[in-house]
Amino acid sequence: MKLVKKRIEKDRSGFVELYPEELEDMWHVYNLISIGDNLKATTIRRVQNESSTGSVESQRIRLTLTISVDDIDFDPQGGLLRIKGRNIVENKYVKMGMYHTIDLELNRNFTLFKAEWDIIALERIEEACDITKQADVAAVVLQEGLANVCLVTQHMTIVRQRIEHPIPRKRKGFVTNYEKGLQKFYDQVLQAILRHVNFEIIKVIILASPGFVKDQLREYIFAEALKQDIRSLLENKSKFILIHCSSGHKHSLQEVLQDPAVQSQLTDTKFAREIVALDKFFKMLNDDPDRAFYGWDHVRKAEERGAIGTLLLSDELFRSADIPTRKKYINLVESVRSIGGKVLIFSSLHVSGEQLNQLTGVAAILNFPLPDIELEEDENNQIAAEDNS
Repeated sequence: MKLVKKRIEKDRSGFVELYPEELEDMWHVYNLISIGDNLKATTIRRVQNESSTGSVESQRIRLTLTISVDDIDFDPQGGLLRIKGRNIVENKYVKMGMYHTIDLELNRNFTLFKAEWDIIALERIEEACDITKQADVAAVVLQEGLANVCLVTQHMTIVRQRIEHPIPRKRKGFVTNYEKGLQKFYDQVLQAILRHVNFEIIKVIILASPGFVKDQLREYIFAEALKQDIRSLLENKSKFILIHCSSGHKHSLQEVLQDPAVQSQLTDTKFAREIVALDKFFKMLNDDPDRAFYGWDHVRKAEERGAIGTLLLSDELFRSADIPTRKKYINLVESVRSIGGKVLIFSSLHVSGEQLNQLTGVAAILNFPLPDIELEEDENNQIAAEDNS
């Protein structure tokens, strides 16, 4: 993403003009735009013109509109971002107050106006426009007859292609059909890799499966690369790593990304740090539960005591249409940072973010144990029960 222009006033109002270049940029834009913001962008609208003879002619024209955002819809697979709102600037073709939907597109500027640019939004712009923070990984999670070809970026896990191919059963003395079915399946996976993996950007290509399926796939890939002289594969052979996982479904990617062999290759990527932190949180929850809390009430009490060492937050919390809700989490971030704590904001489109969302989207690893938080809650529950009785 390119930052074309930025102007933020002392009261934090202002605008930024951005130029999205990649699919992941649209994810950043989705997280930046909130209901109530103003958006200026070019769009297509069908207009009708009546001639002097009374005939009506309809045509599609491109125009620039500024709307007050009422609704935001994002399709992560296609990168389509649709913004609906009322027109707030007089226009020849669209009356003031009329609804219009703007489809934000790659490689086309737009300007976003906010009454207040908070620290989370400003940091997202800085991160989205820093090319050094873009590190991509490809992963093929598979089992016999099923494969998910994924692209794993800093913020998103996108299934680019799901492959399902029936494999005939292996029978004693009759393995030909089984082997033919397996070969067709591996060829479909190979074609998907060639179609979806940009070897100039991708640092690591993970092949993960139960058993020896991953090993057989790798053998097939490079046998075909030699036979067909596929230079992109032969020149990037060192990028392929084999990892065990429990199944070929997308959710198995979480255990793959936690593997030390994978993490050693991805130490400089943002999501690798997030996965390490989430793994540490779950271990702490099991081994030292007085130093690991989740849910707003418990985490807020830990913050009030200055105990939070690492704060884990889902980006979904900052997309809330309720301004007080967004502000309370922004205040939490600023408070934790003020005492030297680390803050990690997880993408809800990444497997680690999906896991955090199952824990309410907010969790904390503490610098020291706080057993009294649980005791306070038990006492409050007991008092409430006695009052009700």
